[in-house]
Amino acid sequence: MLAGLGLLVTLALFSLWAIPAMNTAEIRSFCWASGSLSEDVAAIARQGDRWSCGNRKVSIEAERVLLRFDLDPKEALPHYFLSRRSAIDAVHLLAIDGDGTVRQNTIPAVALASSMAGGYVKAALPAVSRETRQIIAAVDLPSHPMTLERAYLASTDAGQGSADMRFLLLLAGLAGTLIMPLIFNAAFYRVLGESFVIWHSVLTLSLLTTILVTSGVSVMLFDPRAMTLSWMTTVLFGVTVAAGAMFTCRFIEPGLMHPLLRRLLPLCAAWAMILSVSHAAFPFVARPMQSSVYTAAFAPILVIFLISQIDALRRGSRAAKFQAIGYAPMMVVGSVRLVTGLVPGLTSTDAMLLFYAGCIVEVLFTTLGMADRFLTLKRDRDRARTEADFLQRLSETDALTGLLNRRAIERQFEMLRNEGFASLAVIDLDHFKSINDMNGHAVGDAVLTATASALQPNQDVRAYRLGGEEFVLLLRGNDAALAAERRRQAIPVAVASIVPGLERLLTASMGVTDFTGDENFSEPYARADKLLYQAKRAGRNRTFSVMNWIPAHKTSPSASSRRLSG
Repeated sequence: MLAGLGLLVTLALFSLWAIPAMNTAEIRSFCWASGSLSEDVAAIARQGDRWSCGNRKVSIEAERVLLRFDLDPKEALPHYFLSRRSAIDAVHLLAIDGDGTVRQNTIPAVALASSMAGGYVKAALPAVSRETRQIIAAVDLPSHPMTLERAYLASTDAGQGSADMRFLLLLAGLAGTLIMPLIFNAAFYRVLGESFVIWHSVLTLSLLTTILVTSGVSVMLFDPRAMTLSWMTTVLFGVTVAAGAMFTCRFIEPGLMHPLLRRLLPLCAAWAMILSVSHAAFPFVARPMQSSVYTAAFAPILVIFLISQIDALRRGSRAAKFQAIGYAPMMVVGSVRLVTGLVPGLTSTDAMLLFYAGCIVEVLFTTLGMADRFLTLKRDRDRARTEADFLQRLSETDALTGLLNRRAIERQFEMLRNEGFASLAVIDLDHFKSINDMNGHAVGDAVLTATASALQPNQDVRAYRLGGEEFVLLLRGNDAALAAERRRQAIPVAVASIVPGLERLLTASMGVTDFTGDENFSEPYARADKLLYQAKRAGRNRTFSVMNWIPAHKTSPSASSRRLSG
């Protein structure tokens, strides 16, 4: 976070210093004229009454707009024409000497190169000498006023000075910092699985790509064609707006945004994509007014987004607090573009330096918001998991004896079988109903509690109460049957010790079986239950297994130590 804030401050300070360095040795036009595509450019240039000078607000209503640059022989000679990048059809460049000699270049839009100055195209001028007095630049089918209002001549391509290169390197570093949130998002998504993480990644990628496309970094690295970058910039703007709207829709906590606003944000995202793709694909459909209409069409999105943020903040959204800070510079950029693009008399501006600063502010604070949301969701999920585990333990625990119940044994059976538990015993107390009838249910409950204590569960023995006076043991090890028998024989001693005053000694009968194959709980339980009732019919106080049954003296306490034999 500190690194990001430091980079932001550095960018803001350095940008103020870099602007004048980037504008040195420039020649700008204060005169413009217009004509049709069928007219000769040189003929228009000679007609002085068609030129308008001193008005920086250039109209793009005509098919062809001419810019005139007057040269001072004492100044450095220009060699390049640079103009703000947007969709055009062609550029005609004329060098006019003092004696009337004219040299002309025509560059179709597809052949225009990108300038190292971010967001500009460049075109080499015809041969310029000390006798050259004027440069005429005619732009065919300009689609945006900034293409004309920002045009200038330069002796070298912008961005080649040492200060400009430092600025480009700074932008490259800025782009590099945007990769870190993508790494964090991969970790966040693995844990959270929330869609807002994906939308934040799309937003970050679109901002990263926009920085590369709108600055000279892409020219330095890839040198793509200018018109390719032009339509890419338009589409990327739509993607950024759409991703921001969808991120807000998914990121603001449930219940902390009006439902209507939450439904409108996806519509805003779709509208932004439709606008950008159509404007990029058909830039000349309604050319004189298309850029203004395109800019104005984003105004409803800006309004809905502002209302959404205010509504979420009013409802106490933590996520909205991070977004309000992160989106503030971008909201200013959007407002500047809307006002300068729509208000008559104002020169259009895209506020690119503020946009670059806004990129890191937006990603930094939305990433911090993501981290905060991650901790909140993780804390909520941990609390919910703890509560769920507690409720599950309650639902799987017998309240009287503290042993697990049938629900627990059915859930755990496959896991325990995989851990080596291979035997099952069903234990039932003999004549338990008579104890309840003669001594009351309180004494009966004490007997059940004493029985549970005699079963002594450990790492090799799991004990469960299935209901009433019936208990189940799951066992593992070579002496599983012996361990079960010892616990059955311990029941009379434990009950006599804990519940004195019973009229007769309480005994228990048991059925024991081994697992076979991939059985579920019900199959070995049914076998053991059948063996149990055989022991009951044989006189009780004994164990029946698949291989043998074990009698025990009904009244002798020493039965608890009788060995299991064949």
